[in-house]
Amino acid sequence: MTRPQDIPSLRHSPYHSLLMLDILYKDHQLIVLNKPPGTAVQPDKTGDVPLQAQAESYCRQPLHLAHRLDRPVSGVVVFAKTKSAMAALTEQFRGRSVVKTYLAVVQNMPPTTEGTLVHFLRKNEAKNISVVTTESDSRAERAELRYRLVGSSERYHLLEIELITGRHHQIRAQLAAIGCPIKGDVKYGFRRGNRDRSIHLHAWKLAFRHPVSGEEINLVAKPAASDPVWSALLDSD
Repeated sequence: MTRPQDIPSLRHSPYHSLLMLDILYKDHQLIVLNKPPGTAVQPDKTGDVPLQAQAESYCRQPLHLAHRLDRPVSGVVVFAKTKSAMAALTEQFRGRSVVKTYLAVVQNMPPTTEGTLVHFLRKNEAKNISVVTTESDSRAERAELRYRLVGSSERYHLLEIELITGRHHQIRAQLAAIGCPIKGDVKYGFRRGNRDRSIHLHAWKLAFRHPVSGEEINLVAKPAASDPVWSALLDSD
């Protein structure tokens, strides 16, 4: 893990004490990070230093974001160091050859221990949410994921999710639609937010082909060990 003092251009930043990079993979083409919950990937209206700025300071060069995670979500984020690497990764994401696996904590047991969910989602720009609608809605996009129950504690259940499509807030909206909103996700119906405004959704694994060598890259990002909910559920797995 890279410490704040290892990021030269951020040494004198007002966010200096908050910065830390958990690097999962790096070479001349890529850098892959385990994003903590609550950190924006790119600049937003809060003015908080985003993950991309931290990564660019560490790499000492501009980076290209290959995909996004919502601010309250944690886990794997890939940045490309070159335009050609970015183009190759974009093609893989567009062609759905990238395998994306998430972990989600829910309070309600899903109707079956494993299954496939298919919904049609329409983004509400004003509220920054996605709502489940009908196939006939011209603004709707088809959303598909697979899930399975992998652990339980006295209060919560741990779901492993393979994302088939990549829609706005897809996992959050689809789990809420079956009565299983993610812990802390008040935007999608969970009763109480987490103190740090995170939600218990984690981009756990990512598998793709290296944009230059073609080698298969399989990455795993661990959820925060300091979080007792993640720890209890992963220990019970």
